[in-house]
Amino acid sequence: MPQLNPHPWFYIMLMAWLTLTLIIQPKLLTFLPINPIQEKPTTSTKTHPWAWPWT
Repeated sequence: MPQLNPHPWFYIMLMAWLTLTLIIQPKLLTFLPINPIQEKPTTSTKTHPWAWPWT
């Protein structure tokens, strides 16, 4: 059964991961986002206990 032979597919997967991690990923990480993330002020919410009918 040829589909059980891992030799060509393992090599293809290994080359794809090496290409991704060594070539493509460093190039993508050098880009700066167009809209940098800005911190929003935190708002605290006031919670009210639930009024259970049987208590």
